[in-house]
Amino acid sequence: MTQAHLDKFGRPIVVVTGIGLVTSLGQGKEDNWRRLTAGESGIHTITRFPIEGMRTTIAGTVDFLFDGRVAAPNLSEKLATLAAEEAIAESAIGSDGDFPGPLFAAVPPVELEWPERRQLADAVGHYPIVYHDLLGAAASGKFRPWHERFLFGSVADRLADRFGTRGQPISLSTACASGATAIQLGVEAIRRGETDVALSLGTDGSVHPEALIRFSLLSALTTANDNPEGAARPFAKNRDGFVMAEGAAALVLESYEHAVARGAKILGVLEGCGEMADNFHRTRSSPDGRPIIGCMTNAFADAGVTPDDVDYINAHGTSTPENDRMEYVGMKAVFGDEKLAQTPISSNKSMIGHTLTAAGAIEAAVSLLTIAHGRIPPTINYNIPDPAIPLDVVPNVARDATVRRVISNSFGFGGQNVCLVMAGEPA
Repeated sequence: MTQAHLDKFGRPIVVVTGIGLVTSLGQGKEDNWRRLTAGESGIHTITRFPIEGMRTTIAGTVDFLFDGRVAAPNLSEKLATLAAEEAIAESAIGSDGDFPGPLFAAVPPVELEWPERRQLADAVGHYPIVYHDLLGAAASGKFRPWHERFLFGSVADRLADRFGTRGQPISLSTACASGATAIQLGVEAIRRGETDVALSLGTDGSVHPEALIRFSLLSALTTANDNPEGAARPFAKNRDGFVMAEGAAALVLESYEHAVARGAKILGVLEGCGEMADNFHRTRSSPDGRPIIGCMTNAFADAGVTPDDVDYINAHGTSTPENDRMEYVGMKAVFGDEKLAQTPISSNKSMIGHTLTAAGAIEAAVSLLTIAHGRIPPTINYNIPDPAIPLDVVPNVARDATVRRVISNSFGFGGQNVCLVMAGEPA
């Protein structure tokens, strides 16, 4: 490996040679990019299941892949498959069913959903039902396919079979930072010399009644049901909670040397990854912002750059009152008032909602597209600025700009925080 293929710390430079994307706005990165930069929203009233009596009745669901209801693992697998197919096709690496590297898959936590639980209860055949009865029904053999489908690793296992990835597939969940963690693990594996290629992806198809109810009980979701497209309002004064959503994104990562040797087109560079855990609270951020500050600081240190080198921030920007405020507090500490005021920052979640496990991967993909096209997607629904969060949020309309380097923030429940630093081409 020549010096030209190493970063300033002597590690293999990690580049991106394929990007795949599916959200509520559509399938494929071209369609998504066109609609994101047009300021369109994919958030709508839920039609996939009954919503009577629910506090939140809107979501960024992906409804164009199946005619009816499917279990979350099935939808998550389908979303991931489409994203990975697009990314691998663009990178033109390996052959169909023979991907020359490992899989790092961010997948949502899985559990039996209500329709399946109802079938279990019906199989018992009598009421009242106790837990022992349900165990007996589960052990009958009638529901054997569920044993495999509702295992946490089942989605990644099937993806590994479909794409022929190397070694044991990694399934991971670090809450809302999961997609970024999957990319970080791919970067680190290439840097360590364990592989020249990795497939990193995040997927989430888990909008179902129980998930909505749980987030509602946490007072995390918006209740602006009357205007779905205007419900996600990151950084605005009238923000009142996030919108659950579905989607997937996949990146083909390679060492720079490997990509150059095979004549691949380089779509961007993963310069740095930073993480910092926060054990303050299950859902709330530490009031001093230290983990968010440390996460960004670690990312810059890993990339060997400074905040002054950043042209755009792809915000976590969930549209919850506390998260947006804490993200601002963290960025202010890291960037300083003057640099932060000059740096555009926007939230893709204003248009596609919060894709949870997939968010970090989707926003990394959008960040790379932002660099490639020189156009910054807007933060829509920004009509009432919050004087406590004075940011240039690229309000409502996309902006043309020279973007050489992006930091993308992903801050998860349980204090799981990851930041990625991306650039357009190797320095």
